[in-house]
Order: sequence, then C-alpha cells, then structure tokens
Amino acid sequence: MNQKVLVAMSGGVDSSVAALILKEQGYDCTGVIMRLFSSEDALPLAKRPCCNPQEILDAQAVAEKLEIPFSVYDCTQDFRKGVIEYFINTYLAGGTPNPCVECNRVMKFGKLLSAAREMGCEYVATGHYAKVKRDCGGRWLLCKAEDSTKDQTYVLWSLTQEQLSHTLFPLGDLKKSDARLLAEGRGFSNAKRKESQDICFVPDGDYASFIERYTGKKFPSGNFLDLQGNVLGTHRGCIHYTVGQRKGLGIAFGTPTYVCAKNAANNTVTLGSNEELFSRELTANSINLIALPRLRVPLRVEAKIRYTAIPARATVEQTDSDRLHIRFDEPQRAISPGQSVVLYDGDVVIGGGIIE
Repeated sequence: MNQKVLVAMSGGVDSSVAALILKEQGYDCTGVIMRLFSSEDALPLAKRPCCNPQEILDAQAVAEKLEIPFSVYDCTQDFRKGVIEYFINTYLAGGTPNPCVECNRVMKFGKLLSAAREMGCEYVATGHYAKVKRDCGGRWLLCKAEDSTKDQTYVLWSLTQEQLSHTLFPLGDLKKSDARLLAEGRGFSNAKRKESQDICFVPDGDYASFIERYTGKKFPSGNFLDLQGNVLGTHRGCIHYTVGQRKGLGIAFGTPTYVCAKNAANNTVTLGSNEELFSRELTANSINLIALPRLRVPLRVEAKIRYTAIPARATVEQTDSDRLHIRFDEPQRAISPGQSVVLYDGDVVIGGGIIE
C-alpha cells in the first residue's frame, strides 16, 4: 500500500493499537505526540496532564516496537489559544463548553492535518472509536463505532468533508477489550493503562479554580434567583455552577434544588426544581453538516445534547446558514448552552452545532 500516514499517538492503548493496525495493513506510518502543554507552562494544575514525560516515553516505546519514526510536535501555543482560552471564555460567558470537541477541530484535524500535508502524508490517524465511510454519491460520512459503549462520534461532529477524506480511524470495528488484547499481544508497556475521564488540562475536575488560577482573577459573588426573579440567596460566582447542578450550592432550601440557568452579564444563577430543568427545544449555532450540505426541509433525527446522553428523537430544521432549531419529542433535562448537540440518522452523523 505504502500510503503515508501521520499517526497521533498519546502514549495510551488506543492510539498505540491504531498505529499497530495501520502498520500491519501496509501503511507507511510516522508517529507523533502533540505536546499541548508542559511543566514549564504557567498552569500549576497538572497533577497528571497529558503529554507528560511518561506518556511521551510510552508512545516512543511503541513506535520503536513498530519500527516507525516518532517525534514530539510542540503545539503549546495553539492549544492555549484555541482550546484552553476557548474553554475559559465560554465559561465566563455563562456556557458549559466541551473542550474535546474544540481540540479535535483545532488541533488533531486542524493543525496536525496541516503538519501531515507538509510531511507528505496522505492521512492523519487517531485512536478514536468511530468510522469514516463514503456514500454512493461520493460524500464522506462519519459513522458510529462498532463498540457502542466507546463510540466517540459526539466529539467529532465538527469534521469537514476535506478533513474526513484524509482521516483514518483504525479502531472503528474493534471493541475496547480487543484493542487491549492486541496491545498485550505485542508487549506494549501501556496495555493495561487506565483511561482518564477528566479534561486533560483540569485533571482534578475543579474548573472554577483552574479558571481563577489561569486568569489571575477572583470572580464576584452574586444573587441566586428563582424562576420568577426573586432573590433566594448569594452564590460564590457564576463560574462555580453548571446547569443541572444540585450539590455544592452552599444553601439549603428544604427541597431538592438545581441550577436551571446562568446569566453571566448579570452575575445571577437561577434555581428551580428538577421538573423545571426539562425543555423540548433548543437552538444551535456554529453548525457543521456532514451527511448533506444543507437541511432544506425539516428532518427527523436522533439528537444527543451531551456526550453521555441517550440519543432522543427530534425534528431539526435549518433556519439560516449557521443555525439549527431542534424540537424533541420528549422534554430533555438540563440542556446546557455551550455544549454540543449532535444529530444522528441511525449510525450516521448528520452534523452538529453549539447550543445557544
């Protein structure tokens, strides 16, 4: 085959097995790990950040076993501006961002794909659990992985036709257990490494403290409101709360109470009951359609409003060039501005957008 592929290697099992599969299929592979931040970076948060020395060594060891070239690609400035600051700015505006979506858009299938082209590589490959197919009309499709428990298409909805045409997902037909067996069979040192579920630059999950450390600012307290606008008490600052949150409000009401909305401009947090978290409709912007160039008529789909959500039946309508309106058959809980909504037709990703 001898087609050149730049394989994004993280030091973890999945990307290592992706490189193994491609090498055995006859691709001319080059491994690279993206250094997204380092110990010299002004981020005193990294208890266990990605791109740490051990992960670099693990990725390098796999590359040596596979006898493929390997290098470290410094992306610290791009990651800081394109992902970390995006995450912070969305939080400060009252949203709840998914930085993995932006990292895939800006870094793995943006900057890394550009680097691949400069190196003469036809493709970029990653260890994501997803599939790329082509329909009978020549359009590239993003499809769910065989292992539904590991499917990662939710964080890949921003991929364009050009990016998909130069992307390989070798794990799309595997189960996670199969990937581990392949790694163990080849004697990879990282075969039994546990997966991290945290945001790589906030490994302790304390987003508010991270934002305060990064910006050097303390964010003022404000009012808790009920849905009628009555003041219920004082909060610690909007960045400490997310829609749907119940624990950590710092105030007792006698009945279960949840964050229903945030208004960053007024520095208010609106509280209500669990029932008041449900709604049928949302609007999304910054859209990317994959399976078709435009929605010319309302379309029946299944929609996910967060990574862990069960897809829900809905009708979507494109209201202008960069906006979708989605109405669910059944009310959905805690629809959060800043999160992604991703649309499916069976296993095929129709597209997605950012919830307003």
